[in-house]
Amino acid sequence: MKWPPWSSKSQDDRDDSERSVSWTNSLNVTDWSHYTDPRTIVPTILLTGTTLFFVRIYRSYLRRIPAASSIHPDFFRRRSLFGQVTSVGDGDNFRLFHTPGGRLAGWGWMPGRRVPVKKEELKGKTIHIRLAGVDAPELSHFGKPAQPFSKQALDWLTSYISNRRVRAYIYKRDQYDRVVSTVYVRRWLLRRDVGLEMLKRGLATVYEAKSGAEFGKLEAKYRNAEWWAKKRRKGMWSAKKADFESPREFKTRMSMLEDVKDPKS
Repeated sequence: MKWPPWSSKSQDDRDDSERSVSWTNSLNVTDWSHYTDPRTIVPTILLTGTTLFFVRIYRSYLRRIPAASSIHPDFFRRRSLFGQVTSVGDGDNFRLFHTPGGRLAGWGWMPGRRVPVKKEELKGKTIHIRLAGVDAPELSHFGKPAQPFSKQALDWLTSYISNRRVRAYIYKRDQYDRVVSTVYVRRWLLRRDVGLEMLKRGLATVYEAKSGAEFGKLEAKYRNAEWWAKKRRKGMWSAKKADFESPREFKTRMSMLEDVKDPKS
């Protein structure tokens, strides 16, 4: 029944209308215009973009790489690694502890950012580096005799880069899980190419393998340095021509001797 009688709607009709309006209005409780306001959108975009930018910088330049297997394939031929030499194993390879960012990133002076000294602390935390484009005389190992000038090459390389900070321009990983690299070290404020310095002193030859050689566009420079050392009879070139044997020739001869001893291999 309508009440008052002159009303066009009954009490029930009015109640239904009020409930309908109330439910519809509830959908608009959230003011969505706030989220489309430029004063909200612009800071959000800037904050998100800045965060993503710094995450990318960290992953590409400040994240420490513990081993050769951890290097992303995209890094090869595009990136370099900066770190400290922790040990020298042969005349043409050594171990590098990656310290991205160097002292500017706190390495060497900030708590928790020191280069380990003990072997047990370094295990699994260094990158095995192989000098690109050069081949040093072979040390005695696996029952093979040492090649002449192998100890001199090892001693020189150890004194030249051991415990020093170096930069390695990386090319690839070889079959021994070493990272083939052109390596630079600062000596007397000058940046020196380690492989080139070895060639100048006659403590290595230009890498002569039939495949897999890496020079990083430095092959002509390396061959010129080898020619210079040979002409002046530096290091291994001081041997008589009849007695001279390059590291490549030495390894080939040792391999042939092994085949003779074990024909089945």
